[in-house]
Amino acid sequence: MMLALIRSALTKTTMTLAALVLLAMPSLAAPDLAQKQAPMLTEKVSAGELPPLDRRLPANPKVVDLSGSSREPGAYGGTWNMLMKDQKDIRMMTIFSYARLVGFNTDFDLEPDILESIDIEDDRVFTMHLRPGHRWSDGHPFTSEDFRYWYEDVALNEKLSRGGFPPEMRPHGNGPAFEVIDETTIRYTWAEANPLFLPALAGPRPLEIAMPAHYLKQFHERYQDADKLAKMVEDEGVKDWGSLHRRMARSYRPENPDLPTLMPWRSITTPPAERFVFERNPYFHRTDEHGRQLPYIDTVTLSTGSSSLIPAKTGTGESDLQGRYIRFDDYTFLKATEKQRGYSVRLWETGKGSQIALYPNLNYEDPVWRDIFRDVRFRRALSLAINREEINQAIYYGLARVSANTVLPKSKLYKPEYANAWTAFDLEKANALLDEMGLDKRARDGVRLLPDGRRAEIIVASAGESTEESDVIQLIHDTWLAAGIKIYPRSSQRDIFRRRVFAGQTMISVWPGYDNALPTADFSPNELAPTTQQQLQWPAWGLNTESGGENGEAPELPAAKRLLELYTSWLEAGSMAQKTAIWHEMLKIHADEVFAIGIVNGTSQPIVVSNHLHNVPENGLYTYDPGAYFGIYQPDTFWFDQTSSNPS
Repeated sequence: MMLALIRSALTKTTMTLAALVLLAMPSLAAPDLAQKQAPMLTEKVSAGELPPLDRRLPANPKVVDLSGSSREPGAYGGTWNMLMKDQKDIRMMTIFSYARLVGFNTDFDLEPDILESIDIEDDRVFTMHLRPGHRWSDGHPFTSEDFRYWYEDVALNEKLSRGGFPPEMRPHGNGPAFEVIDETTIRYTWAEANPLFLPALAGPRPLEIAMPAHYLKQFHERYQDADKLAKMVEDEGVKDWGSLHRRMARSYRPENPDLPTLMPWRSITTPPAERFVFERNPYFHRTDEHGRQLPYIDTVTLSTGSSSLIPAKTGTGESDLQGRYIRFDDYTFLKATEKQRGYSVRLWETGKGSQIALYPNLNYEDPVWRDIFRDVRFRRALSLAINREEINQAIYYGLARVSANTVLPKSKLYKPEYANAWTAFDLEKANALLDEMGLDKRARDGVRLLPDGRRAEIIVASAGESTEESDVIQLIHDTWLAAGIKIYPRSSQRDIFRRRVFAGQTMISVWPGYDNALPTADFSPNELAPTTQQQLQWPAWGLNTESGGENGEAPELPAAKRLLELYTSWLEAGSMAQKTAIWHEMLKIHADEVFAIGIVNGTSQPIVVSNHLHNVPENGLYTYDPGAYFGIYQPDTFWFDQTSSNPS
């Protein structure tokens, strides 16, 4: 396992040196360490609207020890303002909040969070222990009944889960057996090892295996009167009770303010709206080392508007913490006004395998082009015909790292040969490879001719979400033309872009590289094998695996078949040595076969932080998985200096 997960223990509550230093700083509002909860909650307790703190916290809370780190105990209060594009972006609150049954720490090891502990036998039997006294945000107990409800009444109900268990719970085809041991203990048992389970629980979009049963039963045909349920279906304007339940139960994108949560902040805004407000959860299960309930910040707001205006609005101080919709090319503008507007611009490293990658579609509908894309010489030639150093200097000011699409140097699986494979700018070798594969005839303007006489002209598709992509594609256009390949950029909305790829109508697409470029051997190598339709280089092969062979096409290329075999072997591997060997073989195949053409990685993401917001790392890693962007740094420990006007 990634980590021997053991029962959490309360840490010492003696005042740390960091706290003493903080108390001595006159420029900051020193936190009252005797104040165990936010003043707004103290007022509600006094008014009889809430029970006292000892009846709201679990018997054994999750303790976040801020001592010995760059973080410090914080003051309560304030409003954290952020800017987002549209209503769908409220899902970022679930990502940023990062409260999970088990979660990754900043070393990317797993540890209990919402769970008090978990016992694991052979990656096959998982016995979960809840924190006695833990409650949902509405004060109702969080117990094994919430897990039973999801398993029996949701996952096994065809009207609510048409595909049955999610893929992470059926890696070998079958889901787990489930037992309720007692009110705070449940057990999942698989016939074979399931190494996907815990990382899925810790993901930025977590595997959901518990739901607030006391609230959702009113929308379920098993528990609700048929006439009342029919009336609710009519009032909500949905087609049946299953649609009603799914709408009311949606937690990843928290559009239902009445849905109880275990996150540090709960939504209090009913969509549609231009400004969404999230208020502290009075039953949140974490405390700092002094026993003070988290989060420190009272309220989070997400204001929506045009994504193109977000950098400018951030530059005027409208956001207290902003990374989303800010690009590296905004850095100079934001840096120029940071002192005037009271914020700092930090540069965090991104965690993608490549900032931008090119994906030849091996399932393209045209048989002539499909054969060309499947010829490794063509993919290698395209990679060799990219001047990555020029791109790095022109677009990234030389701050990025030239690399294939592969794991980052911080990963224990990194090898220089993976990063360097076919990345040297070598037009002579690129042209020789293209000649060798039979593309040696050219039109008068130098563009190569296909075997059927057509010109070697490629449409490169993107979702058109950044000028950075178009700038990189333009530089690639010039060097590929020198190799006799002419490209035409085409951008479209993300949904249309995806549909065209899935239908085999896209030749080459542009998208970032690996989502998780910081894996250990315990992480699933599913990104390296055709496992899902979402993979742009082989959507039909991925769909075939995803659907259990019912849809799509089985892989035909020997290297792709081997990757799928290796992925299956990883699922069955019994030791870390076996998993490590499998990962290295898969990474080597990707380096040699160039299934995705990487450009650079290690790029910098500007992070704009209000000068009044504390405990945000100076140097961090900005990555979706693993990390949940800000989530891994526990935003419930961020706090505002209350001497400022900002957090009013």
